Amino acid sequence: MSGDGLLPSRADIERAAHDVYAAMPPTPQYNWPLLSARTGVDLWVKHENHTPIGAFKIRGGLHYFARLAASPGRPTGVVSATRGNHGQSIGLAARRHGIPATIVVPHGNSIEKNAAMRALGVNLIEAGEDFQAAREHAQALAEAQGLHMVPSFHRDLVAGVATYAWELFTAVPDLDVLYVPIGLGSGICGAAAARAALGHGVEIVGVVSSQAPAYALSWRAGHAVEAPVTTRIADGMACRTPEPQALEIILKQVARIVEVPDDAIREAMVMLYSCTHNVAEGAGAAGLAALLQERARLTGKKVAFTLSGANVDGGLFAPMLAA
Repeated sequence: MSGDGLLPSRADIERAAHDVYAAMPPTPQYNWPLLSARTGVDLWVKHENHTPIGAFKIRGGLHYFARLAASPGRPTGVVSATRGNHGQSIGLAARRHGIPATIVVPHGNSIEKNAAMRALGVNLIEAGEDFQAAREHAQALAEAQGLHMVPSFHRDLVAGVATYAWELFTAVPDLDVLYVPIGLGSGICGAAAARAALGHGVEIVGVVSSQAPAYALSWRAGHAVEAPVTTRIADGMACRTPEPQALEIILKQVARIVEVPDDAIREAMVMLYSCTHNVAEGAGAAGLAALLQERARLTGKKVAFTLSGANVDGGLFAPMLAA
C-alpha cells in the first residue's frame, strides 16, 4: 500500500473527532504578537499543551480505545511502551473504558511523566535503556500474559491525532507552512491526513533533534536508517528506529525535515515561555527552534508550529529560565 493509501480518510477523521470531542474540547491556536515580533514571522501556535494530558497524543488514544472497546475481541488488558505522552494517553483512554493498562518506560525516564501515568492508574514498569528496548520488553509481556499490545503507530491513532491539524487548518485556512516534531510519526502523519482531507495547500515540515536524527537520515536516504539517540532534552523525539508505515507516509507527504540541536530547543522553550507564558517540553518547542533556524525562507509567509506537549520535568526546565 502506498503512503497515500495509509493515510486516514476524511470519514476516518470525522469518526475520530466524535470520540475525541466526547472527552475534550478542541484546543486553541493563537497568534501571539510578542512571539511573532521576536521571531520576525507571522506565527501561529497550535496549543496541544492544553489537552487533558498536556500533549497531542490523547487524541489518538481516545479514538483507538473507543474502537477497541467496541470490538468483538475487547481485551482484558493492554500493554505498551512510551517515553511518557503515549503512555498517559493510554492510561486516560483505558481508564475511560475500564481496561487495565501496563506501560513500559526505559530506565531514567521523566520522573514527572512517570508520576502522571501512575496517577492515571497504569501499572508502570521500567525496562531497557531506550524506547526501542522498552518496546521490545512490552511486546514480550504481551505475548507472555496474553495482553493486547497497543502500538505507538496505527491508523486509528493517526486518525485521532489528525483532529488537531484539522482544527488548525480550518481556523487558519491561508496557512503556508507548518512545523511538526517527529517522535515516531503520528503527529506529522496526522497533519498530512488532515491536509489531504481538507484539500489544504500548507507545506508540512518535519522536525527532529540533531541528537536523534533517524527520521532525517531516513528521509534523505529514502529508506529507514537507524541512528543513536543522545538528546537529553527532547525525549519525545528520542527515536532510534523509524516506524516503517510512518516513514512511508513521511517520504511522500513531507517537504523536508529540519534537525535542531538541544541548545536551540532549550532557547526555544525559554522564548516560548517568555513571550506566551506557555510551558513546552523539548519536542513541543522543537518546531519553534526549526522555524527560527529557517527564518530567511519564511519572509511574508504565515507559519505555525505544533506545541505538541508541555510535560517537562520542573528540575529540567527551571534552570533554563534562571540562566
